[in-house]
Amino acid sequence: MRLSTEPLRDESAGVAVLHAAFDAGVDFLDTADVYCLDESEIGHNERLVARALASWGGDRTRIRIATKGGLTRPGGRWVPDGRARSLIAACEASRRALGAESLFLYQLHAPDPRTPLTTSVRALAALQRDGLVERIGLGNVNLRQLEEALRHATIGAVQVELSVLHDDALWNGVAKLCVAEGIPLLAYRPLGGLEKRRQLGRDATLVEVAARHAASPFEIALAWLRDLSPWVVPIPGATHLESVASSTRAHRIRLDDEDRRHLDERFPAGRILRDGPARRPGVAASEGEVVLIMGLPAAGKSTLAQELVAAGCDRLNRDEAGGRLSSLLPSLDRLLASGRRRVVLDNTYVTRKSRAAVAAKAAAHGLPVRCVWLKTRLEDAQLNAVHRMLARHGRLLRPEEMSAAAKGDPGAFGPGVLFRYERDLEPPDPSEGFSRIDVVPFARKPDTTFTNSALVVWLDGIVWRSRSGRRTPDSPHDMDVLPGRAELLRRHADEGFLVFGLTWQPEIEAGQRSKQALLACFDELSARVGLRLDVLYCPHGAGPPVCWCRKPLPGLGVELIVRHRLGAARCRYLGSGSLDRSFAERLGFEYRDQGDVFGSGSA
Repeated sequence: MRLSTEPLRDESAGVAVLHAAFDAGVDFLDTADVYCLDESEIGHNERLVARALASWGGDRTRIRIATKGGLTRPGGRWVPDGRARSLIAACEASRRALGAESLFLYQLHAPDPRTPLTTSVRALAALQRDGLVERIGLGNVNLRQLEEALRHATIGAVQVELSVLHDDALWNGVAKLCVAEGIPLLAYRPLGGLEKRRQLGRDATLVEVAARHAASPFEIALAWLRDLSPWVVPIPGATHLESVASSTRAHRIRLDDEDRRHLDERFPAGRILRDGPARRPGVAASEGEVVLIMGLPAAGKSTLAQELVAAGCDRLNRDEAGGRLSSLLPSLDRLLASGRRRVVLDNTYVTRKSRAAVAAKAAAHGLPVRCVWLKTRLEDAQLNAVHRMLARHGRLLRPEEMSAAAKGDPGAFGPGVLFRYERDLEPPDPSEGFSRIDVVPFARKPDTTFTNSALVVWLDGIVWRSRSGRRTPDSPHDMDVLPGRAELLRRHADEGFLVFGLTWQPEIEAGQRSKQALLACFDELSARVGLRLDVLYCPHGAGPPVCWCRKPLPGLGVELIVRHRLGAARCRYLGSGSLDRSFAERLGFEYRDQGDVFGSGSA
């Protein structure tokens, strides 16, 4: 990659590096159409490889070339595009750049979150059926994505980052599935990348083993990868002749049991493909157990953990202890060594890697690990997060306030955190060594003291509109109240409902409208409808959500519930469209669409 992505690249030197690799016996190259500086030179690296092959005097038929599609480089950025038509066009361009009728291996560079993975995989499979590629592969996938892809096509290779310093693919099950299915696993960045080079070169264990083989620490790191399984293929990105020679030497190193023992102590993930997860079968839970509660942030894990503490468990929690998840392991070790036999840990534990460390520590003390998966819907977790924020801070925090508060309050996070955790979630599996996996659906317990009824109305385009054609009124004189709305609001108030309004006001954050002008509009609206309205608003702009107050996120609704002790089942929400319906459903409000209400003349 770096032969084409470095701003000061030297193409002649790059060709010399490739010739040296061919001369040394390298017979597999991995490239991509987007190994270039930006979109103006898509295919640069493929053309460089083709040039090197054409000018090399050896047997070119033994060199196999893999390339990738599914990313673009607008302005030098890396943007996924896994649409079928894009992959088909990219494959055709790669065939031209490489001068090949058929590609040996064509890979999806990375899943596109905007395109179903099955769409991308089927497009690759169609290229294979048409004879344009011999094999198809996937890059940067997790276990669920790989399993999904295997249901639709034969996958010829999987490319993920893997090194002694980045071992997620070993813990998360991707490498294990590849080995079990006989799928070559291409380990990119096998030396950790430029930013980890110094750390790798100074690692005491690598240095010690390297001395036994008259090698460098980098060569031992590559040999460690090759030793994991014949199906693991490291693909170092050499950019200098010396690096080519070093990679060739690493290929010849054979580790022995003594080497593995030293390396496994330092890099325990190496045992996974050889030995599988640590287990202690035959140990009854009555003799003690470690309970690992996993789930999304704000899924309700703490409540469940407290119940176990009341039953006699010791609790370990990163949010209270501070630091990283890994920092809890010494505390767990000390507790179990002291004779404590029942311990509960209740952080997210979204990945297999994070869970594996707990399972291994428990197994070392002869205890089983029971996984309790609190399976909470994203919508419920969002409600929990907002309730917790209001309880701790008394109001919804602004995005910049959440960042500052998160240093002392792990519960002060934005909606993006939940979206990310849901995306990264790796469901627990018995193969991880659990004695049992309990799936516990989240059940909300309503506060029976919250009994007030309310009508909550989305104002924009439903109650008010701008006379001048603006998105919403920007002054009292610019406001029109739509027909029948005042009567609806007053009728609900007469029936004992509290009445509230909600609105979106991104002009506030953009500096295009003052808060004073908005409050004047609220006062004018109250006067027009003959009813004092409490109005809440979201001032944040469009784009990915960074606040809790933009619908369908539930922040403003929860704020009304808490402030006015509303019983959700006693509340009605008047809106228009899918966002309003989703907002009402998350809160448990009865939803009424303005088209139905005013079209029939009933409330």
